[in-house]
Amino acid sequence: MQAMPKPTVPTTTTPLGAGAAQPGARKRRRSFRDYAPYVFISPFFILFLVFGLFPLLFSIFMSFHRWEPAAGLDAMQWVGLENYIYVVTNDDWFRKSLYNTVWMAIVSGVPQHAVALPLAFFLHTAFGRWRNAVVGAYFLPFITSTVAISLVFSSLFSRDYGVVNAALGAMSQVPVLGWLFPAQNIDWAQPYYTKWMISFVVWWRYVGFNTVLYLSAIQTIPKDLFEAATMDGAKAWQQFRYVTLPMLKPMIFFAVTLTIIGNLQLFEEPFILTGGTGGLDQAGKTAAMHMYATAFIDNDFGTASSIAWLLFMVIALVTWGNNRLLGEKKA
Repeated sequence: MQAMPKPTVPTTTTPLGAGAAQPGARKRRRSFRDYAPYVFISPFFILFLVFGLFPLLFSIFMSFHRWEPAAGLDAMQWVGLENYIYVVTNDDWFRKSLYNTVWMAIVSGVPQHAVALPLAFFLHTAFGRWRNAVVGAYFLPFITSTVAISLVFSSLFSRDYGVVNAALGAMSQVPVLGWLFPAQNIDWAQPYYTKWMISFVVWWRYVGFNTVLYLSAIQTIPKDLFEAATMDGAKAWQQFRYVTLPMLKPMIFFAVTLTIIGNLQLFEEPFILTGGTGGLDQAGKTAAMHMYATAFIDNDFGTASSIAWLLFMVIALVTWGNNRLLGEKKA
């Protein structure tokens, strides 16, 4: 028998690239996938370069020049280290403002941690279900507007109508202990009292912030350590002294470093409480306020930039000393 021929299947010819992506298109898609992450994060770096790195580098550049911005960039005059030498040797207001800054940093900073540490331990041991509410109340001043806080305290410390003077006057009438309190109203605008007023406001605002930091660190300490100390007969104070404090050393270093950096840059509280003038005899004028006045009142951006970098050096030096004192010792 003769074999039947196999049926032929009609075929069509498809042009290259009609059913599949062309190599060029695949390459374009692959290259977009490769660069997409960089495109998405580029806004951050652009903003950082424009508003972060450029002002930083330009301030260094300005510190070596004498310049009034109103005269334009062409008016910049190179003076080398002259601005730094002038600020260190001839600027009496800088030295006074730096002294005020260090004074208020110590007077407001040390009590912050002296109160926050035991307070955090007390909140951890004494409060149960209400702990979060109490901690929130202590943290509230930190998240409140500095302007609002300063305006409220300005009225509280008013000489004639302030609540503080009224309370002190009432306490002066208490038998036995009344002699400890002044019977006459205190003029808080006087140089001696201005620093104390500003320091109290700064302390009041940040003590809650440090309390939250220490409380969060205490809650990470294993409960076994406290239970073992209790079984050994350790009282609450002894547990705080021999268990809590040693375990909190890294957090103490971190919190104290934040306090040093923040207090040496004090600006908003003293600026508002003294009406931007620094008070009588410039008793409340800080280094940051002096830098601001030099730049925007005296219109001397070169000297103001040198003040900024000298203040940075002071902060870096004090922070280094704190690291040597409280930082982890390498074996």
